[in-house]
Amino acid sequence: MANSNKVVLGSGKLYVTNVPTDGAIPEDTVLETAENLLGLIQGGATLTYTPTFYEAKDDLGLVSKKWLTEEIVTLVSGIMTWNASTLEKLCATGRVSEDTQKKTRTLKIGGIEQYDGTQYLIRFVHEDNVDGDIRITIVGSNEAGFEMAFAKDKETVINAEFKAQPMDNEGTLVIFTEEDKTITG
Repeated sequence: MANSNKVVLGSGKLYVTNVPTDGAIPEDTVLETAENLLGLIQGGATLTYTPTFYEAKDDLGLVSKKWLTEEIVTLVSGIMTWNASTLEKLCATGRVSEDTQKKTRTLKIGGIEQYDGTQYLIRFVHEDNVDGDIRITIVGSNEAGFEMAFAKDKETVINAEFKAQPMDNEGTLVIFTEEDKTITG
């Protein structure tokens, strides 16, 4: 039975890593690590599911048939703590190099021939010690680009919009997992 009294409040953490070669989703403890934390979030995260239907209908409205023709899933979040390695995951043509002597990290952006089609495993985790955690998992990439605004009185937040791609042979675009202590067997 569903927990009808559950109220979801607050933001969470955003983890990004390469998709495993076997396509399997790693255990939470493997995926949700400091190394995979994309950055701390400002402004929360938004999951959007947009179905498109086609409806064939006669002129009198006596007969109709409707079917699903497309599904789009996006996960949008503002990333407040970031560096060039973070930006590399948000840019289709990004390449990062580090100079250990100079202690510098350089991100090169651009060059259509640099696009390698990399897809990432993206996990948003909303932690809730009372009602249980929520995990949203997609495979995809940032297709919205990004913008950096450097203002004298505001932190620079990078907005990422990850578009989901099918992650299995069923066409799964998103896995939503919630902990619910009211589930009984």
